Amino acid sequence: MCVTNDFSYMDYNSLSDLQILQQIGDFVKAERIAQNKSQDQLSKESGISRSTLSLLERGEKVNLITLIQVLRVLDQLQWLEAFEKKKTISPMAYIKLQKKHERQRVRNSDMAADNPPSEW
Repeated sequence: MCVTNDFSYMDYNSLSDLQILQQIGDFVKAERIAQNKSQDQLSKESGISRSTLSLLERGEKVNLITLIQVLRVLDQLQWLEAFEKKKTISPMAYIKLQKKHERQRVRNSDMAADNPPSEW
């Protein structure tokens, strides 16, 4: 069962694996149709058989490489951004970096020349 709200947010964690496969298949089919491509055309451009594409669109199990090939032809690989490894910094390293870049006190050399030390 797909759980959506008014904002079109889908809780993918609540979906079963088979439901997620169906979502992927529906996306591929809708994108193929939006790009006015037939199954034969997309399968040839992707280097897979038409029957494999049909399996993918029906939400059946296919190889990950098959999905990548199809999404590449459909120009839909932006989902890979979710798998990018982000650089992070530990809190201690951040503190050390901040201390290193803290502004040091600057002594004005002109003031020292204008006000010679008193003799007291």
